[in-house]
Amino acid sequence: MNLLTDATRLNRRQALLRWANGFGGLALCGLASCSRSHAPTAATAASRGKAKNVIFLYMDGGPSQIDTFDPKPRLAREHGQAIQLRTPATQFQIGRRVLKSPFRFARYGASGAEVSELFPAVATCVDEIAFVRSMVSDHSEHTAANYFLHTGFGVQGRPSMGAWVAYGLGDASENLPGFVVLDGGEMPLGGVDCFSNGFLPAKHQATILRHGSNPMDNLFRLEPNARLQRTKLELIGQLNQQSQAAYAGSSAFEATVDKYELAFRMQAAVPDLLDVSSESAATRRLYGLDDKATATYGRQCLLARRLVERGVRFVQALSPKVADYNRWDQHSFLADHHRGNALAVDRPIAGLLKDLRSRGLLDETLVLWGGEFGRTPMAEAQPLGKDGRDHNPFGFTMWMAGGGVKAGTTYGATDEYGYFAVDNPVQIHDLHATILALLGIDHLSLTYPFNGRDFRLTDVYGTVIDELIA
Repeated sequence: MNLLTDATRLNRRQALLRWANGFGGLALCGLASCSRSHAPTAATAASRGKAKNVIFLYMDGGPSQIDTFDPKPRLAREHGQAIQLRTPATQFQIGRRVLKSPFRFARYGASGAEVSELFPAVATCVDEIAFVRSMVSDHSEHTAANYFLHTGFGVQGRPSMGAWVAYGLGDASENLPGFVVLDGGEMPLGGVDCFSNGFLPAKHQATILRHGSNPMDNLFRLEPNARLQRTKLELIGQLNQQSQAAYAGSSAFEATVDKYELAFRMQAAVPDLLDVSSESAATRRLYGLDDKATATYGRQCLLARRLVERGVRFVQALSPKVADYNRWDQHSFLADHHRGNALAVDRPIAGLLKDLRSRGLLDETLVLWGGEFGRTPMAEAQPLGKDGRDHNPFGFTMWMAGGGVKAGTTYGATDEYGYFAVDNPVQIHDLHATILALLGIDHLSLTYPFNGRDFRLTDVYGTVIDELIA
């Protein structure tokens, strides 16, 4: 049944001429059940990159480097004393009293990497990991630091690295978006603007799968059968064809048409993605789905693996909401709250790394772990036993695994207190440049024209850290 009148019906030649430059043609192609081209954008550079996708394990709030992966014995020797270091102002007015780590460290693996007791499961994977102990950020406040980590700019409005990766590599999945965020129950400060497409085409905006029983709006069709829904979509497609001339060149219109078709395909793909009952009991245990403490992040990590298997370019798994704790933002009760936050993610993260390796996916999947900054080595002004640490953007730890990373290495260092990066500092722009290089993209070439100049994720900065690439 054709829902257009004879007066508006187009022949094939007219249709090709009218839709040659628009996404209306792509939508019509989708209606006809033909496949889309997945050719990468011209911004993709031919290079040595091994990774095809990224999983970002985002620990928002600022995990303490000196309590996780960067031990500092001097803190124990000077516990309670005034720090012998000139320190800058950070977020709050803090004391100068040194606070030792309440956690024990040990060496693991052939690499001998030092890991605290907070991460016993991740400790078994250190020979897959490249630790970067000299990260530096420009911001000590959560919202600005979150924007900076995600977009390379300290205010909202710029495209996130997930959007840039999806833009740079092009589509690899017919039925799922290129950039997916797995919500753990609470958005980080800065909100969804951390995952924005900014000035990039709207199709690169993150799709957020919410925590809980309602992961997406309109995921399930309202029509009683697929035939009725298909008829509605055909009508929408024909109306879009009529509107194409009026909105010629409108990226928003083209993206909307494309998103409608993708949304239709997702109604079939996403329920299957979310149904993990087909996974073996051993796999479910590996991710910690059998334990209440680890089940939330275990499911997020398992879904991350299932998403990259299906061709999603960039997956971000947000930290889970743990009891009444701030997620890694421990200005007080550091010992208890860091322990609770680590317990929720340790086993799932190790499970993800091991599962990716066993399935032959780790070499093509870059796994990134970290937060927007670290913590100071001094105690905040709290009663004894209730101390926490302030924000520290001057030297903190992130790590990468898989995707062509030089595994079993540690790069950079902080001073003896763990406050400042003193050896091979790595700016956020350097991190972004290195991630793109691991994906086979030259960060200098991945550009998009906006407001009269070509922009890139790294702006006018960024150096690839070759020592982190195998």
